[in-house]
Amino acid sequence: MRYGLLLLAALPLLAQETILLRPGAKLDPTAPKEKIEERGKGGVVDRSITNVSEPSVTVYLPKTRATGTAIVICPGGGYQHLAIDKEGHDVARWLNTLGIAGIVLKYRLPGSSGMRGSDLHQIADTIHVALDDAEDAMRLVRTNAAKWSLKPDAIGMMGFSAGGHLAAMTGMLASPDARPDFLILGYPAIPGILAVTPSTPRTFLVAADDDTTVNAADNAGRFYAALRAVKVPAELHIYSSGGHGFGILKTSKTSAAWPDALVAWLKEAKLN
Repeated sequence: MRYGLLLLAALPLLAQETILLRPGAKLDPTAPKEKIEERGKGGVVDRSITNVSEPSVTVYLPKTRATGTAIVICPGGGYQHLAIDKEGHDVARWLNTLGIAGIVLKYRLPGSSGMRGSDLHQIADTIHVALDDAEDAMRLVRTNAAKWSLKPDAIGMMGFSAGGHLAAMTGMLASPDARPDFLILGYPAIPGILAVTPSTPRTFLVAADDDTTVNAADNAGRFYAALRAVKVPAELHIYSSGGHGFGILKTSKTSAAWPDALVAWLKEAKLN
C-alpha cells in the first residue's frame, strides 16, 4: 500500500501532517466535490464534511510526555457526513495532552443504509469503502510506529455514532495486521448481529440514557455483554443525560464526565 504526504500549510495549528490513504487514485470526475459546512455556534467550531472521495488521516503527535500509545479516531455522522471537529480534531488535541497520538480518519461515506442489514458480512460489504479506509489507517499507523515513536501493540481505534459502528466492525472483522489493540466506542451504532470473539479488542464504551438517535445505551450494552461472554475486558458507562453527539464538548450534562473515566481506564490498561 502506498501513501502520500500532504502538509497542512493552511491549518498549522490544527495538525502536524495529513496523509492520503490512496494518493494518485483515479477519482470519478462526475462525483460531487467534497463539501465542508460550519455548524458551530457561540464560537464553537463544528464542521461537517460530506462527499469524501480522498480518504486520509491527520496525525497529531504529542510534543511532550509521549506514552507511545496512538488512537485512530473515526468521527460519526451516520455514514453521510463526518463531524470532523468535536468527534475528530478536538479529540486528537485532547489526547495529545495525555501523551497519546491522535490520528483523525477522514473516511469515505457509503450512506446510512449500510447499518441496516441483518447479516454482519452483508453489512461489511455495504460499508466496505469505510471499512477499507479504517483498516488501511490501522496498517499505516503500524507501519509508521517506529518513525512516530509508537508502541506497535498499543494502537487503538475510537469511534463515535456511525464511527463507533465502523470501529466495532473493524475490531470484529479486520485481519490481525489491521485489528486495533483496543476500542473506545462513543454512543455507538452497533450491528444487530455481532461477531465478538476472544480476539476482539478490549473495549471502553460510553453512551447517554437519553440518546434516542441510535439507541446508543442499548447498543453499548449489547456489545459489552457480548465481550463479557467471551471474557474480553470491557468497561461500560451509561450516563443519565447527554443525548446524542456530545463528543468532546464541555456541557452541563452528566456525560461530560466521560473523558475522566476514559483516562482512568487507559491508565489501568497501561495505555497512558
